[in-house]
Amino acid sequence: MDHDISLITTIAAAFGFALIFGFVAERLKVPALVGYLVAGIAIGPATPGFVADIHTASQLSEIGVMLLMFGVGLHFSLDDLLAVRRIALPGAVVQMGFATVLGAGVAWWWGWSLGAALVFGVSLSCASTVVLLKALEARGVLDTMNGRIAVGWLVVEDLATVVILVLLPPLAGTLGATSAPVGDAGDPLWRTIGKTLLEVTAFIALMLIAGRRVLPWLLWQVARTGSRELFTLSVIATAIGIAYGAAQLFSVSFALGAFFAGMMMRESEFSHRAAEESLPLRDAFSVLFFVAVGMLFDPAVIAEYPLQVLAVVLIIVLGKSIAAMALVLAFRYPLNTALTVAASLAQIGEFSFILAGLGLSLGLLPQTGMSLVLAGALISIALNPLVFATIAPIREWTLKHSEFARRLERREDPYAELPTNTERKYLEGQVVLVGYGRVGRRIAQALSARGIPFVVAEQNREQVEQLRSEGVAAVAGDASEPAVLIQAHIANAAMLVIATPDPVNVRPMVASARTLNPAIEIVLRTHSEDDSRLLRTEGIGTVFHGEEELAKGMTGHVLARFAPHAGT
Repeated sequence: MDHDISLITTIAAAFGFALIFGFVAERLKVPALVGYLVAGIAIGPATPGFVADIHTASQLSEIGVMLLMFGVGLHFSLDDLLAVRRIALPGAVVQMGFATVLGAGVAWWWGWSLGAALVFGVSLSCASTVVLLKALEARGVLDTMNGRIAVGWLVVEDLATVVILVLLPPLAGTLGATSAPVGDAGDPLWRTIGKTLLEVTAFIALMLIAGRRVLPWLLWQVARTGSRELFTLSVIATAIGIAYGAAQLFSVSFALGAFFAGMMMRESEFSHRAAEESLPLRDAFSVLFFVAVGMLFDPAVIAEYPLQVLAVVLIIVLGKSIAAMALVLAFRYPLNTALTVAASLAQIGEFSFILAGLGLSLGLLPQTGMSLVLAGALISIALNPLVFATIAPIREWTLKHSEFARRLERREDPYAELPTNTERKYLEGQVVLVGYGRVGRRIAQALSARGIPFVVAEQNREQVEQLRSEGVAAVAGDASEPAVLIQAHIANAAMLVIATPDPVNVRPMVASARTLNPAIEIVLRTHSEDDSRLLRTEGIGTVFHGEEELAKGMTGHVLARFAPHAGT
């Protein structure tokens, strides 16, 4: 049977080599994704032996990007995005501009044309959301405030990159392109910009108005059938279908289309189940993404242009990170948040390839530029887990040896302490509520209804600002830092309620609270049954496990329903 089985061959080779090299990487105490990148190099055209179909692998990796971004949307609501807009929007724009200037300046110094330098600089300015997600998930910080800021920052970068991709062809002639621009390049620039903004706005409006109602309803209807495979199919079809439709109808990238689809489906009560059902496919296809990146890389570029590769890596890993860290600190966020965002941006990925590829096709970017972008991507992706691992040591060392860093930690912040005119009832015998998410908000509403005074400790400064405008006592900061609890007057509080499921920082919070107020009562929540059992064994406080409390509530309802018939 003589059939074209390039798809099957590519999948088999990609998964097989990724398994081997990923296993070796883990045994060597190196992140598995480094093994996946090496697997791509092994089956790519730049190395001898078997060569997989790179075009097929690239399309398969696009599916992985869609599913990953869809999964992020399922956990990242529109409120989360709006909550970090004040730092994510200006931060992403300024950081992209700074990185573009760095990259373009180096390319100009190498003797490249203005157009080539600009395309090269922009390609180095946008980080990979896929790489970021894997890093945040591996460390369990995706749902934290630091994680939401990093994801929101990269979503803004993705939106900006979509606009750049549309504007580049009509501007190509002005920038000195040697190839004729494609599409509607003959239109005036103002019309192209207006059309782009109109298309993006129309897509977002459609998802907010129709998608927010239709997608949860659709998921409910499918769930009513009781068919698990049909439910899984509906989730995957929605993610890929909306991503494809967004790209074809509104010129929005696959990744952003899938992200907004997930955000809208999050409104459904089945969003957690949708995330669980799609997880195996997301993991499998994300592997193909890293393999596809490796296949594009030619190791010879390191030997041919070692100094240029080093400059590119320094711009990506150091230049972008330093700029991002400075911006976050300028917005008066903690050093830990600044380091997390900096590490998140210390790599480039899928959009960089697309930008560089478009520049190459338009005759703006030389082939050397494309090779350098790929080299920078592979090296920075491989280094990114190590960069994340240095966050805690760098923070500790910096605070220990730098008076300036210590001043940053204790600098005056209008939201880091309660106003001087705060009523007495919020300073003695009050409840200190850590976290103002879905659980914390409901607890606060219940306390308000009963007239019980409370103080909110929340990392999101914008949320604290909003709470204060509503007359709620609140302080901004990470409650694992003793200073934040001190500002919430924990020493005189009656109870500490930790409404964030953060097993890493819960112990420092409790330790600080016990030190400042040994008699304080502590109530906390957890998502994990193992964490719940461990915390109860340690006697930290009253622990509430989500599924356990749900079971108690349902059991109570069932028993109450049958109570009148118990004696018959």
